[in-house]
Amino acid sequence: MKVVLFCGGLGLRIRDYSDNIPKPMVTIGYRPILWHVMKYYAHFGHKEFILCLGHRADLIKQYFLNYDECLTNDFTLQGGGNNLDLVNRDIHDWKIHFVDTGVQSNVGQRLWAVKDYVRNEEMFLANYCDGLSDIHFPNLLAYAKKHNKIATMVTTRPNLTYHSVVSNEEGFVTGIQEVSRSGLRINAGHFLFKPKVFDYMRDGEELVAEPFRRLSEDKELVAYTFDGFFAAMDTFKDKQALDDIVSRGPAPWELWKTSEKVGRKSTGSHVVRDERKKSGKRKP
Repeated sequence: MKVVLFCGGLGLRIRDYSDNIPKPMVTIGYRPILWHVMKYYAHFGHKEFILCLGHRADLIKQYFLNYDECLTNDFTLQGGGNNLDLVNRDIHDWKIHFVDTGVQSNVGQRLWAVKDYVRNEEMFLANYCDGLSDIHFPNLLAYAKKHNKIATMVTTRPNLTYHSVVSNEEGFVTGIQEVSRSGLRINAGHFLFKPKVFDYMRDGEELVAEPFRRLSEDKELVAYTFDGFFAAMDTFKDKQALDDIVSRGPAPWELWKTSEKVGRKSTGSHVVRDERKKSGKRKP
């Protein structure tokens, strides 16, 4: 299935990290969070991506145009640097559409801008591109197909340290509860849609506000409850926490690393030769 990724926002809450790069290009370990999200879907066989670009789209394009396989793959260097043997590859079988959806567009407008890319699909996927999880995707897909509705969204518990406080008329506190334990569930940013979702959208509307309300009224929106690992990168503090998880690795969302280890044990390393040009630049 095709995967629509909303990666054009300004990322205002993480501007304390950098004003110069778009939020999807903020790195977790060696790679941008955008790459981590894409790698998750590719792990489950969904390797055609539609990137809804906006703020600093040029940096996202340049990143993939100059993609360096060596950062996250084992390799052997020979011939004084003229030959490079990669043990495995990351994105050689990915298909990526780069679509300008406007700098100031909201998520609904970005989805509407790429509707022609998914119009003929039975179902397509979408993601905010700033949250990481270890959802076993086949279970989510089976849930969506079982209910057979136009839209499926993933809900999870918020990973917040806030407390909800209840007080009486005299001002005395009568109850304190962690938000994550209050029964509150949030939108995790994982979506599965049928193309009919566009029938519920209007020009300029935000995706979750008006279209989702209409879908809910028609009983065409279902929620998949997920209580595994989920973390959103909204602030620099969130980035630091994710970096710390990666440094202790493998991170919960890096499901591909487990399968790669199993594959190497059973079949041995698959070596791909990558000859360098005389200029020293690696071939893509």
